[in-house]
Amino acid sequence: MPITIMGDREFENVPSIKSKALRINLNENIYGTFAEIGAGQETVRNFFRAGGASGTIAKAMSAYDKDFSDAIYGVEDDKRYVTEARLKKMLSYEINLIEDRISREKHPNKLFFSYANTVATIDFAKKYKGHGWIGIRYQVDPNEEYNEISLHIRFHENDARLQQNTLGILGVNLIYGAYYKYDNPKKLLRYLYDHIDKDQIEIDTINFSGPRFEKVDNRLMSLQLVKNGMTDAVMFAPDGNNILPARILYKKNILALRGSFRPVTNVNMDMYKRSLELFIQENKVEEENTEVIFEITLSNLRAEGEIDERDFMDRAELLCSLGQTVMISNFQEYYRVVEYFSRYTKERMGLAMGVNNLIDIFDEKYYRHLSGGILEAFGKLFFKDLKVYLYPLKDPETGEIITSENLKVHPRMKELFKFFKYNGKVVDIEGYNPDILDVFSREILQMINEGKTGWENMLPERTASMIKDQKLFGYKEHSLQDKS
Repeated sequence: MPITIMGDREFENVPSIKSKALRINLNENIYGTFAEIGAGQETVRNFFRAGGASGTIAKAMSAYDKDFSDAIYGVEDDKRYVTEARLKKMLSYEINLIEDRISREKHPNKLFFSYANTVATIDFAKKYKGHGWIGIRYQVDPNEEYNEISLHIRFHENDARLQQNTLGILGVNLIYGAYYKYDNPKKLLRYLYDHIDKDQIEIDTINFSGPRFEKVDNRLMSLQLVKNGMTDAVMFAPDGNNILPARILYKKNILALRGSFRPVTNVNMDMYKRSLELFIQENKVEEENTEVIFEITLSNLRAEGEIDERDFMDRAELLCSLGQTVMISNFQEYYRVVEYFSRYTKERMGLAMGVNNLIDIFDEKYYRHLSGGILEAFGKLFFKDLKVYLYPLKDPETGEIITSENLKVHPRMKELFKFFKYNGKVVDIEGYNPDILDVFSREILQMINEGKTGWENMLPERTASMIKDQKLFGYKEHSLQDKS
């Protein structure tokens, strides 16, 4: 037994990169290819250095020249190389090649794999830090179909050699995790950062598929990326699948709505429709080049303690069913949302929000961590000619409709608010439905949980039906006493 000294504490012993590569190499059945484009052959180098690589590496290649790459994998429709489509072609081509060249009859126990990456490291001017796609297609049983893990990364280091080294470590972690942690995808995800600091590289999209991951919901895995601090935001398309933020936001006009959407109500949808009508009237904004994002913050998901994954999935299901793109972010302040969008577009941006949210924006306490305080935050928030589309609030006590004309901010912020108001940065939403201003999602949720009736008319028709049919948000059939 190992010696322990009084005062020792338990800790998780993380295997070194050499140990991980060596364990793979020493397995007589794991056998496959490495195809790496754009940053050298950094992953496979770790396996060569670990020893015993002859039994693991069938082939290692880097089709660095574009013409050679096209000759092997084909030409992409968009003529780009650092894409998910290119990664998929690389994985498929290499797996088919090894299946054709290695006899199953001669090697019945071989567990074939194909590891691939296609990346662009930092440019010479150090203006673009680079990004890439990484993936593995592999078997854990020779008689099973292939599993696949693919992910998108963004580099944060300022030196190409450092980025290459980080990429090599990440590649080893991915291959090791694919084989030895596939039974626990959440842990597999965390172990991708073994020997890597989170400020070195960002993983903003990940997808699992295959027989070993049949029960894995990729939206929940994306949530883990934000929860674990691996990225600031993830996105889902209306079909419910993960999407790369850069792909959907690139050069787009963006209108964002933040809320709990627990559940999504008629007020949310009215705000969406009215603000979009105003947004597309703005100069240089065309509807076909506009993306509407429904954003839920991590702090909102944690409103009642730890994140409830079932509750998160219920919200995502409802929004996606309404044809909306959903973003889960770690941005508590609105200016950080705008900064994030600015990574991908220089086009127009808009934020749709209620009166209470706007009042919070003008609260100094949220900006004490900034050296420039609220002025620094507002400089970041409005520098892109951004506009806030304000949905009115009905005062529950007086019945007064509160808009930008009569809302009250802190006296010290009054003149600052006037400045933005008179310069057209805050625009009141008109044409709203006054009959729904009394609708609040928290009250609807309480009615659903208590088995009461009457909440159905406060939600979009499809949403109410889904809650009942799929028993979302703890919905239960009404009791006899409720019906009487």
